[in-house]
Amino acid sequence: MSTVRQANRAASIVTRAVKAPRSTPVGDSQPQTGTRARRTVRIRRGSGGNRTGRRQNIAYLFLAPWLLGLLGVMIGPMLYSLYLSFTDYDLLSSPHWIGLQNFTNLIHDPQYIQSVKVTSLFVVVSVPLVLVVSLALALFLNRGLRLLRVYRTLFYLPSLLGTSVAIAVLWLKVFGQPGLLNDTLALFGISHGSWIGNPATALYTVVVLNLWAFGATMIIFLAGLRQVPREYYEAAQIDGAGWWNRLWHITLPGISPLIFFNLLLDTVAAFQTFTSAYVIGGGNGQPAGSLLFYSVYLYIQGFTNLKMGYASAMAWIMFLALAAFAALCFLSARFWVHYGSER
Repeated sequence: MSTVRQANRAASIVTRAVKAPRSTPVGDSQPQTGTRARRTVRIRRGSGGNRTGRRQNIAYLFLAPWLLGLLGVMIGPMLYSLYLSFTDYDLLSSPHWIGLQNFTNLIHDPQYIQSVKVTSLFVVVSVPLVLVVSLALALFLNRGLRLLRVYRTLFYLPSLLGTSVAIAVLWLKVFGQPGLLNDTLALFGISHGSWIGNPATALYTVVVLNLWAFGATMIIFLAGLRQVPREYYEAAQIDGAGWWNRLWHITLPGISPLIFFNLLLDTVAAFQTFTSAYVIGGGNGQPAGSLLFYSVYLYIQGFTNLKMGYASAMAWIMFLALAAFAALCFLSARFWVHYGSER
């Protein structure tokens, strides 16, 4: 009996030894298995998630000033002006809700219609002129001229001065009566009245003033021209392509993204022209409403006549018009804007 018991005891010890998991020696490179390994993976995943969360929190912390400015300086006032566009508000009393009356009054306001006509004509004339002159000078400077940096700086200087109040006052001295332009024409026996005081020519003096600040657009075109591969021009010359064909089939498609960029920005800036028109037009769009720009009339209604609700309605119409123009540009870009991989 004792022998049988000893045999059974030895068999149970062997069975337990076979079923027991093998311990991993220290320094073994085999991965852990079972509950312990799963616990390790969970810990590692948890630590990685916490690290990513901390990085995101730090990013939001650095973005907080910009987000606060976006909400407090842009989105907040925009939403409040949208509310004011449906009210009668004179800056002195509480806004009074009137619904769509401001927008209805705009349609029947002859001065508002005049401001739309003046601004639209200015944009149609000024923006293409700025683009063409800027591109022509960029093509000229891209020919490898000596002292290129000097010419580039000289052409860019007017953009630094811009269409400021000082330049607008200078324009009054140039195109007024008497003025520098008339004094120069008098040397050749040509007599002309005030260019600014004449409703037929007053708008075009502002067009020339807007053209004065073409330097930034020209610099962008010049930078783009230097990125067009020279191999394209060499291959076109070998095939016998002339200057116009090279311009139309190589240069313009090559810088079409910059044409799109300048067209969009210059158009938006032209619609928002205020300082030069306000100073040259005497603050009321004279003579005969020929300088009654949209932004000038908006300022008159909001801060002179204290019709802030009416001015807010004008501002939102301008915003929607510019948004529609931008959307049209982006939708049409697929047909005429060519990027590097599509050339």
